[in-house]
Amino acid sequence: MEVKERVKVLRIINRFNIGGPTYNATFLTRFLSDEFETQLIGGLPEINEADSLHVLEEYGVTPILIEEMKRNPSLMNDIKAFFRIRKIIKSYRPHIVHTHASKAGAIGRLAAKSCGVPVIVHTFHGHVFHSYFGKIKTRLVKTIERFLARLSTGIIVISELQKEEIVSQFNIVKSKKVEVIPLGFDLAKFHQNLEIKRANVREKYRIQSDEIAIAIVGRLAPIKNHFLFLNVVEKALAKTSQKLKVFIVGDGDMKVAIAQRVSEINAQYGAVIEMTSWEKDIATFNAGMDIVCLSSNNEGTPVSLIEAQAANIPVISTNVGGVSDVVKEGETGFIVPKENEDAFLEKLLFLIENENIRKKMSQNGWNYVQDKFSYITLVKNTEKYYQRLLTKHRK
Repeated sequence: MEVKERVKVLRIINRFNIGGPTYNATFLTRFLSDEFETQLIGGLPEINEADSLHVLEEYGVTPILIEEMKRNPSLMNDIKAFFRIRKIIKSYRPHIVHTHASKAGAIGRLAAKSCGVPVIVHTFHGHVFHSYFGKIKTRLVKTIERFLARLSTGIIVISELQKEEIVSQFNIVKSKKVEVIPLGFDLAKFHQNLEIKRANVREKYRIQSDEIAIAIVGRLAPIKNHFLFLNVVEKALAKTSQKLKVFIVGDGDMKVAIAQRVSEINAQYGAVIEMTSWEKDIATFNAGMDIVCLSSNNEGTPVSLIEAQAANIPVISTNVGGVSDVVKEGETGFIVPKENEDAFLEKLLFLIENENIRKKMSQNGWNYVQDKFSYITLVKNTEKYYQRLLTKHRK
């Protein structure tokens, strides 16, 4: 009896830092069916980023680390990474190379094409076509991505809005080459033992029973626009009689500047804002919160909002990237225009002042995200897409 050859997938990620791409790559490496064999490779996080290798360890995934693959452009490192990946491709002989995010997408797709890999897939977890760089650099990035799209057998985006952006708004790739596959997560742990976890977190951070805990979770980077969030918090403190406790969860290049702004607000209102750096057990931390916010100028699919809703927490976010696909407006949270402090403040104060609304929204969150953003759905949809691309190649 002939044994059917397993489909080999080489999965390449920018770097193993906290965020959606790590979870996506981990679940697709670990949970694809027995028809597939997957090897995951990627770079290490930057100095000011928390690594996510514990996530891979939790799910029994052992990656190959590419030390030369770094976030910032470096001709020498990028060339070294290219030849290292090329060597891995020649040894592993994958049927599919699937890259995740920009740096891995560029180096990985070039290496795969040079080795004649049958199917080359790239996932846009977000994009840098606005709000990141100046006009000249943005134009260069678009040109490079258009070239790389021509090398790709297929392109995956994680929301309908993202598809519209890269197809129609920025003209990166033709629509027929694009597949929408939302991210998937292991959300059960965010919904389990909520009362126990809530009590533990509120004790750890000395959150009183009558205090409303508000958090923002993400890299401390300009694109996340923490200053809008802090401006809104400052105005909310001036307007409400409710007691607030605010947490900034994350780390990054803007840490010093954000800490200075936090000190200014705390000097006026007491120690109401705390910077925690990264929380590795975010599922437990979330349980202690009452509201989770996002103030970004650009996003792919914001993981922090999905995780918050899975933990029965109402959310408020700026209307960027895939946020409208993640939040059910008025039912699990509120979406406000980008960079609009007044609209953000209005919704934040509304949730602060209305406990019944918070409770109602919290009951809706889990029901909304549990199936839509399950890793089981992610794996099933990705397998189907792989098979379609392989079938098309064989023809």
